Amino acid sequence: MTPVGRFAPSPSGDLHLGNLRTAMLAWLCARSAGGRFVLRVEDLDERSRPGAAARQLADLVAIGVDWDGPVLWQSRRREAYRAAVDGLAERGLVYECWCSRREIAEASRAPNSPPGSYPGFCRELGEARKRELRANAPRPPSLRLASAVRGFAVADLVHGSRTGPVDDFVLLRWDGTPAYNLAVVVDDAAQGVTQVVRGDDLLSSAPRQAYLASLLGVPEVEYAHVPLVVNAGGERLAKRDGAVTLADLAKAGTAPGEVVRLLLASVGSGAATLREALDSFDLGRAPAEPLAWG
Repeated sequence: MTPVGRFAPSPSGDLHLGNLRTAMLAWLCARSAGGRFVLRVEDLDERSRPGAAARQLADLVAIGVDWDGPVLWQSRRREAYRAAVDGLAERGLVYECWCSRREIAEASRAPNSPPGSYPGFCRELGEARKRELRANAPRPPSLRLASAVRGFAVADLVHGSRTGPVDDFVLLRWDGTPAYNLAVVVDDAAQGVTQVVRGDDLLSSAPRQAYLASLLGVPEVEYAHVPLVVNAGGERLAKRDGAVTLADLAKAGTAPGEVVRLLLASVGSGAATLREALDSFDLGRAPAEPLAWG
């Protein structure tokens, strides 16, 4: 099977060095194996900013990342997400939930349940209570997956085999917006993605997404959650850390080509461009620790 990798930024602002490094690694993993590479803009988030997506695409081109086929925009695929939820609902795998984030955060949980996991309040509501909530609740319900498992195993090229918790996570928010875990699974399947290379801050999401993919009957993907770029304090790099975008670095005298060389060096490559790095690229040679910047 021809590998298909992807990069899927959220257009909340310009890409910083951590984003660019992850895009570079995803591209190298796919292209070095003779595979395809696709791009998706995850613009369902309310934090999306006008013009940010165009700048992000330009920055990817500037560092040598290209892609196959048209860019997929999540905001244009709401019908596909709804169809996936409807299919699950027909099998009795979806239920309405009126809980607020505060109620969930303050709820007591079973031992070993991770913070933020849903305790299942609305899963067993009776019909009378549901009718009352539909009539009187301050907002419509979200739709949650009725999970049949407490955990699910995934294989990761960086972290090995990992089993993580799976709760009754949200599929559609109360306003109808598809949740991240739903959209990413539906879109990866639509784009034929076979490998997902992304930051290891998303490792905990993989079991939920892999479980949902199994319910939807779509192919499994191969995961590789790579270390983040962090600031001098060891925290995940963010735009507030200063000159961490291509535009800011260019103003400071660091051209995109030099940024590429530095990022490649951080994963054990002495190449000057992504194309030059293809023949010798090996994800296994990349450091397992975060890259400190600044």
